[in-house]
Amino acid sequence: MDEPFTVAGRTFSSRLLVGTGKYRDFEETARAIEASGAEIVTVAVRRVNVSDPSQPMLVDYVDPKKYTYLPNTAGCFTADDAVRTLRLAREAGGWSLVKLEVLGDQKTLYPNMAETLVAAEALIADGFQVMVYCADDPIAAKRLEDMGCVAIMPLGSLIGSGLGIVNPYTIRLIKESVSVPVLVDAGVGSASDAAVAMELGCDGVLMNTAIADAKDPIRMAHAMRLAVQAGRESYLAGRMPRKSFADPSSPITGLI
Repeated sequence: MDEPFTVAGRTFSSRLLVGTGKYRDFEETARAIEASGAEIVTVAVRRVNVSDPSQPMLVDYVDPKKYTYLPNTAGCFTADDAVRTLRLAREAGGWSLVKLEVLGDQKTLYPNMAETLVAAEALIADGFQVMVYCADDPIAAKRLEDMGCVAIMPLGSLIGSGLGIVNPYTIRLIKESVSVPVLVDAGVGSASDAAVAMELGCDGVLMNTAIADAKDPIRMAHAMRLAVQAGRESYLAGRMPRKSFADPSSPITGLI
């Protein structure tokens, strides 16, 4: 039997986490989330309406009683902005489990690790349970765990790029270096990318653009659901060793 996926003491059956941005409307968002089987949905506090009842609200389509909302700091480029954003999210919805991301620049959206560390320290001291987007750096990942982050989320490749897992070796090193959950965050473009992330031993995958920008987001959401499940099963099964020579499937003795 597989171990349950547990983050900050909360247990989930799905290892796929999905975002709520870039869809045509909230109705498509809700349909894609349902097809994905995800139980955790990320919400960009600066971009998604969760508090103004005079405008269409995400909570009217994606029930916060059914799904775990994970407020994130998308669009924040300093530690101060990220901390302020999540404090506002806690005031609006009472959320303490959050996703921290502090970006370095507009072109790459690569994590600014210096600011990320400052923000993580402040948020943890303020009682937040921090899942953190970070560089694929095993040393930084270990430091974030030692600070008290509840999940490490290294990028597979640049946010929204769809390039897949460009450095599987460091992702695997991170998984071997920390004891908290490791989730690939950013860069997944296809179901095969999600399966690769899971076959590396990651505890989960978070994605948004790969589903929202697909020609058929609902179908792609379902494909990602199956890919995460298949990748996890493949990892648990243990792949065959790689060989530099052929090894026939049928016995070579007793031939006529």
